[in-house]
Amino acid sequence: MKKPKYQIIIDFIKEKISKGEWAIGSRIPSQRHLARMFGVNRSTVIIALEELMADGLIEGRAGKGTVVTNNTWTLMGDHLSINWNGNVTQGIHKASVSTVQEINEAESDNRFIQLSKGELSPALFPLEEMQDIIQKVSKQLDPFGYEEPKGNIKLREAISNYLKERGIDVSPSSILVVSGALQALYLISIGLLKNKSTVFLEEPSYLYSLSVFQSAGMDLEGLPMDNKGVKVDSIYQTKETGRNILYTIPSFHNPTGILMEDRRREELMEYCIREQIPVIEDDVYRDLWIDNAPPEPLKAKDRHGNVLYIGSLSKTLSPGLRIGWLVGPEPVIDRLADLKMQLDYGSSTLSQLVAEKWLSSSLYERHIENVRKQLRIRRQRALETLEKYLDSVATWDAPKGSFFIWVKINPAFKVKKLFGKALSKGILINPGSIYKEKAGQFVRLSYGFASLDEIEKGIFQLSEIIKNNKE
Repeated sequence: MKKPKYQIIIDFIKEKISKGEWAIGSRIPSQRHLARMFGVNRSTVIIALEELMADGLIEGRAGKGTVVTNNTWTLMGDHLSINWNGNVTQGIHKASVSTVQEINEAESDNRFIQLSKGELSPALFPLEEMQDIIQKVSKQLDPFGYEEPKGNIKLREAISNYLKERGIDVSPSSILVVSGALQALYLISIGLLKNKSTVFLEEPSYLYSLSVFQSAGMDLEGLPMDNKGVKVDSIYQTKETGRNILYTIPSFHNPTGILMEDRRREELMEYCIREQIPVIEDDVYRDLWIDNAPPEPLKAKDRHGNVLYIGSLSKTLSPGLRIGWLVGPEPVIDRLADLKMQLDYGSSTLSQLVAEKWLSSSLYERHIENVRKQLRIRRQRALETLEKYLDSVATWDAPKGSFFIWVKINPAFKVKKLFGKALSKGILINPGSIYKEKAGQFVRLSYGFASLDEIEKGIFQLSEIIKNNKE
């Protein structure tokens, strides 16, 4: 006999509790999440939760949602289980905010129209070329162990040549191979910065959706922007020299898409050199220009070793390779290479060999040329659809590269409601609040991952939600 749907939910939760996977004190998934997981109405979920509450296994707590209060063993005897929940909240590294956690989980769900993802569509992945390169690498493999602390030398040489074409003349000894830009930021935060240092950054910024610097005891100080980039005259040192650093995404800024103009880059470098403020330049979107190539990187203007430069293949080729790079003065790279070895003993050798093949051949440039053509088509569809459905209730600027459109919704609608309502309609977006956007009226829409039809359908659905829920 087929079990009722509410009983399937009960059995699932009981199994999680009895195995200790959901320990006493743990918060269970929300009703909305469980309804989506099991493909049922929230009323079915409520029936299941009420029965579990009657059994004494869970209870609702104000401000904490529904938490596990007992397991089958504690109900049967006097012995209490260890409450791991207390340890979970005591860790050094801060958790992501709840909205970011929900986004991260939903991004792996194929049922959603993904207007949030900061990555390219699988349709743009060069599968045949990747298969061919992996096959060639596998035929040339010798038994391999750990790589050099700074990474595979052939890959670092390939990165060095790649950067020279973009105006950055740096030797392989000043390059550290990392597992993406996020690891580079983590290494910088634990290896170079003093406790209670100030990190200047654009506001809004991608960095606000992370906890990497805050967990290391840093203070974030937001800087206003205009359509030319960060306003240099807004930087004001409040601490002594050596306790400030600037983090910036000058090329196709995340989330706003702003491209910092060349003159503003010169002003920023002049100020930071004069005030002795080191700079972290996050340039992972540089190759994704659509109209024209961006100005030279800040690092290309650096004659004093003032800039730490971050690049990656995650946005342009494949996030699954987990290959990025950090460029800086040799003593800094030596220090961070030592820390990386302590953390993971180096990035995957196989990924490094594959990345080297891409960068040292013409394949990468050909791939990027195709990506730009496809992004131009996707951007056009997104902008036309926004114009068609959201012109009366929102404003935006056309991005010159990457795959984000920063959309301002008119004040008549509260954007904080839009995320949840869109999620219930099967559409995933990034609300501006996760980037510390003060006005609270922005959303970041991505046209990089969803199909053209999904882009149009998703934007139409958003317009319906907004138009039908004006206050």
